[in-house]
Amino acid sequence: MAKRSGSADLPLHGGRVPAWLGERMTRLGTVIAEAIIHHYGRDELLRRLANPFWFQSFGAVMGMDWHSSGITTSVIGSLKRGLNPRAGELGVRICGGRGRHSRQTPAELVAAGEAAGFDGAGLARTSRLVAKVDSAAVQDGFDLYLHGFIVTDEGGWTVVQQGMNGDSRTARRYHWLSEGLESFVDAPHAAIEGRRQGTIVNLADRRAVASRQAQLELLAELGPDRLAREAAAMEGRKAVSAQPMLPHLSLPDHHDVRADDVIVRRLHGTLAAAAECGPKDFSELLLVPGVGARTVRSLAMVAEVIHGAPCRFADPARFSLAHGGKDRHPFPVPTKVYDKTIGVLKSAVGKAKLGQDEKLGAIRRLDEQARRLEAYTSGPSVDAFIAEERRRSHEYGGRSVFGWEPPYDPPVIPANAGTQEHRRQPKRH
Repeated sequence: MAKRSGSADLPLHGGRVPAWLGERMTRLGTVIAEAIIHHYGRDELLRRLANPFWFQSFGAVMGMDWHSSGITTSVIGSLKRGLNPRAGELGVRICGGRGRHSRQTPAELVAAGEAAGFDGAGLARTSRLVAKVDSAAVQDGFDLYLHGFIVTDEGGWTVVQQGMNGDSRTARRYHWLSEGLESFVDAPHAAIEGRRQGTIVNLADRRAVASRQAQLELLAELGPDRLAREAAAMEGRKAVSAQPMLPHLSLPDHHDVRADDVIVRRLHGTLAAAAECGPKDFSELLLVPGVGARTVRSLAMVAEVIHGAPCRFADPARFSLAHGGKDRHPFPVPTKVYDKTIGVLKSAVGKAKLGQDEKLGAIRRLDEQARRLEAYTSGPSVDAFIAEERRRSHEYGGRSVFGWEPPYDPPVIPANAGTQEHRRQPKRH
């Protein structure tokens, strides 16, 4: 049983993820997935990936551009590289991907079924049917170019696929979840993410059952040639009903993270929880040398991605404040902090697999503390937080597609300039 779970509309971005970030995204994405499986099971990982808000937040906390269509490709690719080699241990496989990789999905599912013991051929048919629904039954102006199929050893699955509209320079992501799906053609989607861009023909709406039946009857009675003539005669006189509401994420065009993109009280809760734990106490608890306050802040956001309820991910931009973004928005990726976050989480998951849950439990408590504190704590504005991150970027190993961040160059006030400040811009290298 399965259903479409939600959707997302995203600015269409080109470019590639640099190797230095892609490798880190694979490591962090894999250990987050492993922590979710450890705490909640494989089915819960499928549910998370089928939620468009969580999926976007997941990509943002890994340092990908927070609002970009590229999050879909990079998340699917990172999980495929990280989880597939460990499929025998974790029981999760990622099939398909972007472009030519999407066309390999059926063969990959058949092979996965042979390895794990589920009906891979049946899921290959499901893969093709899901793609047909989002490309033919739902005609919304987006051409599919990515199809990711995540399947567990028990045969449960999530599909994440994405289409593009070249005219509007936007992408739309479609999410499917096997849990609860009763029909592929009667309101199957768990979510579709995208902006409204005019009339949509959705024959997968349950209200279109009469239309689907009538089409079959007309095809049998009139034949395709006469149907084509009748359709041409009726052009311009079609009535389209409103679409059903599904979880839907629509992200803006601007690259910078603004105050309106973030639920500030939740950011303040994270900062307060990190401060109250304190770098000394937290590092002693986790027995990882060098864990400082900045790493604890990132861990708190990662902890929320692992443990947070669905309602916690209404503002994906907030999770970019953990590890920045490859295009310097909201700030360059702090590679030293990123690596320490991976190290702490990987150590915690490794200990948990041996029955020692203290470290992983500490990370969970960090998330619980942040949620308790956000109701009454205060802190810096979003702009001030980002400005401080940029000021200290070099110290944190800041890096972007433009290169390493140079040391901060403070404002210079010439003696003859009165109170006016002149900022020397650092050179990029």
